[in-house]
Amino acid sequence: MLMENLLRSKEYWSLIEDGVIAAPAGATQDQIQAAKESKLKDLKAKNYLFQAIERSILETILTRGTAKEIWDSMRQKYCGSTKVKRAQLQALRKEFE
Repeated sequence: MLMENLLRSKEYWSLIEDGVIAAPAGATQDQIQAAKESKLKDLKAKNYLFQAIERSILETILTRGTAKEIWDSMRQKYCGSTKVKRAQLQALRKEFE
């Protein structure tokens, strides 16, 4: 939640949601410039993510190419899928019954 707030405040959250803008083949100068700016913003977002992640975990995500890929892999690792969440909730219910 804190990292999401930071990335939103720095206006990098769109990179997490949509990914990096790529210039299409035969792109105009404006499209090329937008792609370059998107890549630079992505590098900055990745830097924030790298600073916040523990070294032991960092080594597992260094191969990810974009901030979106890093965010998605971290969300998958720590939030899990819907099945995992259901199983965790069922285990907690049984524990408190």
